[in-house]
Amino acid sequence: MVDRITAVEPGSRIEGVKNVAMSEDFLEFHFPKNPIMPGIMLLEALVQLTGWLEAVSSDFKKWFLVSRVLKCSFYGFVIPGDRVELSVSCASAPSKDLMVYGAVAKVNGKRRLKAEFQGNLVDLDTIEEVEEQKKFFEILKRGV
Repeated sequence: MVDRITAVEPGSRIEGVKNVAMSEDFLEFHFPKNPIMPGIMLLEALVQLTGWLEAVSSDFKKWFLVSRVLKCSFYGFVIPGDRVELSVSCASAPSKDLMVYGAVAKVNGKRRLKAEFQGNLVDLDTIEEVEEQKKFFEILKRGV
């Protein structure tokens, strides 16, 4: 769901972009003749961005898997043609393996979603090919 990573501070925060195209599969039925990006898909983009933050912060040893959404507020719609600015930052962690993050999605500087979620860190090599993920990350960040 993340089209580009625009900034990263390992162990602290990450920013990225999701470009919403009319051709997105999820827009076909949400809603017919009034396409709106589902809020859960915005949240998913932020969670995926969090995975990239944890990967780069751990030298691609860890990945983040969400287990609970603590807070989530929606402030407006995201429609085809929008460029969604995504931002995730580390919050206080209850333990070494249970992490908490704050996240915001904006369009043209206007907040569309604000969330706080928690999850666990898992070994990246148990769910993905590490070298492939490193290459994909380089493509997503394009020199950032």
